[in-house]
Amino acid sequence: MARAPKELFTKFQDHLNNEQEVRDEIRSIIKEIDLVVRDSILSLQVIHTSLTEVSSGCLKAREQFEICNKLYAKLAKMVPVGQYYRYNDHWSYLTQRIVFLIALTVFLEVGTLVERDTVAEILGLKTNQNDGFHLDIEDYLQGVLQLASELSRFATNAVTLGDYERPIQISRFVADLSAGFRLLNLKNDGLRKRFDGLKYDVKKIEEIVYDISIRRLRPTEADSAPVGQVAE
Repeated sequence: MARAPKELFTKFQDHLNNEQEVRDEIRSIIKEIDLVVRDSILSLQVIHTSLTEVSSGCLKAREQFEICNKLYAKLAKMVPVGQYYRYNDHWSYLTQRIVFLIALTVFLEVGTLVERDTVAEILGLKTNQNDGFHLDIEDYLQGVLQLASELSRFATNAVTLGDYERPIQISRFVADLSAGFRLLNLKNDGLRKRFDGLKYDVKKIEEIVYDISIRRLRPTEADSAPVGQVAE
């Protein structure tokens, strides 16, 4: 016997109610993550005002990433198996911001680009989509592209603070980053738009380095030291 319309629609309402509960729980956790991300941003903003507090800023950011790890574990439990992309619009942008902050921290610490596997490990996420809650490749790439814009600002402020080596380091790094992205066939509109912004960041940083050079403020090879080391 066919079900009565009322019985059918009651079942549909139960499904909608359950989904709304999941979304509400996800939003609650996202709000917690957002607060931690804001604290991380504040911790790393010190790079624009002080040459001596960069390390302490990175340490504080690392502590906040550990909190994010725990919150992402809670988030992963809330997402039904196989439905990552049904709900990922809730955390996609925030995850991109966290990737950016982790990438900035790693650059400040060792001067290299953080790998996707490393970001996933810091946040306690998978890298394989089939394994469940994971770090989406596009979210990783978006976060890395945000790094270039922040480094452009950092290069400008470093000169103001009297650090003439940092813009040169940043210029090399961002140039390599741009070369890497040019290897990709970017069809995603969001990634393409952000990559177009990277081109302007590269140009701006090159202009800063040029200005340092013509003013003869650029350190000589003898004065320059590898990232993380002090010239003898």
